[in-house]
Amino acid sequence: LERARDYLHKTGRFIVIGGIVSPVHDSYGKQGLVSSRHRLIMCQLAVQNSDWIRVDPWECYQDTWQTTCSVLEHHRDLMKRVTGCILSNVNTPSMTPVIGQPQNETSQPIYQNSNVPTKPTAAKILGKVGESLSRICCVRPPVERFTFVDENANLGTVMRYEEIELRILLLCGSDLLESFCIPGLWNEADMEVIVGDFGIVVVPRDAADTDRIMNHSSILRKYKNNIMVVKDDINHPMSVVSSTKSRLALQHGDGHVVDYLSQPVIDYILKSQLYINTSG
Repeated sequence: LERARDYLHKTGRFIVIGGIVSPVHDSYGKQGLVSSRHRLIMCQLAVQNSDWIRVDPWECYQDTWQTTCSVLEHHRDLMKRVTGCILSNVNTPSMTPVIGQPQNETSQPIYQNSNVPTKPTAAKILGKVGESLSRICCVRPPVERFTFVDENANLGTVMRYEEIELRILLLCGSDLLESFCIPGLWNEADMEVIVGDFGIVVVPRDAADTDRIMNHSSILRKYKNNIMVVKDDINHPMSVVSSTKSRLALQHGDGHVVDYLSQPVIDYILKSQLYINTSG
C-alpha cells in the first residue's frame, strides 16, 4: 500500500487519500487460512500507526464469501451514500463537486501537489460513517473545512468547491493479475467490472513480466490503460512482501520474520500460537 501510494503520487494523476485492507471471509477455503477474528486483529496491529490505511471487517462479517467484484462495489456504494456524490469509474468520470470549503477560509487549495497539472483524482477513497475525514486525507486539514455535498444540492454562493473525481482501485500483486489468465477461475463479467469500471494497481512479484501477463488475457488487453504497474525498487524489492514467506519463517523459527512483520503482529501470533508447528 505504501509503495503503491508513492507511485500513484509520482504519476501526477492521483492523490491517494485512503487505503483499505479487507481480509477475506472464512469460507474462502484456502488451506491454512486462520480465523478472520485473528486476521482482522493482525491487520489492525499492522496498520495501527498509519494515518491513511484502515482495516474494514465488512467482508469478514458477511454470511459467506464475497467476490472481489462485490467487495469493490460495496465500497463504491458506501462512499456514494456517505458523500451523496456519484463516484466515477475509469470510463465515465464524474464531474460532481465533492469537497467544500467556506469562502472566508484561505484561498489556497485543499489539495496541493506541484506534480498534478490537472484537477486531482482520489484513488480508493474510503472511511467509516462519522469518522473524521482528516484521518484518511493525505494532508489531514481540519475537518471543519470539509462538507459532504449532495449531488442535487443547490450550492449557491456560500461555498467554494474543489472538483475531484473519486476513484476506487484494486491493489494486488502480479500473481493475482496472472490468475486472471487462468480459464474458468474468474467470472468474465466480474473481470470486466474490476478492470473496466474500477481499475487495478499491480505490484510486481519476483520480477514478473506484467506485459506478458496482460497480453495473455483478452480482457486485460482490452483495458490495459486501466492497469497501473508499480515500478519495483531494486534496493527494496516487493518480493520480500509475502504472507507465505512470513508463515514459513514462523514455522521454522526463522528470526528473519522481523523483516516481514511488525513486532506487534509477531507478538500476537506467538501469543495466539498461529502458524507454528506443535514441535516448535
